[in-house]
Amino acid sequence: MVLNAASRGVQSFEERFWSGMDLSQLYKEGTQMQREDVPIVGIENIFRAGFKEFMRLRQQASVDKEAIMEGAQRAMRVAFSREEEKLERHLAFLASVGSVSPYVGLFGTVIGIMNSFIGLASQTQATLQVVAPGIAEALIATAMGLFAAIPAVVAYNRYSSSVDTITGSYVTFTDEFSSILHRQVHSE
Repeated sequence: MVLNAASRGVQSFEERFWSGMDLSQLYKEGTQMQREDVPIVGIENIFRAGFKEFMRLRQQASVDKEAIMEGAQRAMRVAFSREEEKLERHLAFLASVGSVSPYVGLFGTVIGIMNSFIGLASQTQATLQVVAPGIAEALIATAMGLFAAIPAVVAYNRYSSSVDTITGSYVTFTDEFSSILHRQVHSE
């Protein structure tokens, strides 16, 4: 859900950004959206942080052009980091489930086999009926561990790939937007 919102946010905002709309107008639209409780996510937060700092520093007469650019880029880096944290929030859980589950299954396997040997030790004659329940228990534990681990690893890889794609869009946008701001500040 978070990834879908971020991906839609990238597409929606980039369409508006590259439509030729004035940057101040685009910023004002975002402010209006916030007033109407429309969530602003991802790339638009990066834009708003950079543009706000750019405009704030530009209004100060004593600030040189490079300081304006550095301030805007720093604000975008901070916003980028926050957005990246939001996207990566659930990755640790998926990684933990994917890496720990096989060990839980292995532990269950060891317990099941131990139970089989304990049952075998108390018998005078070794038969399949004595050993089979413990082995079956062991195999079920192994299967449950794999049943949890495999989907978690697949989900982690898919989620991680999507996060990389979205954050790549954020990086590209940040670089492009920095270039636009650089041209603006040096055209004065």
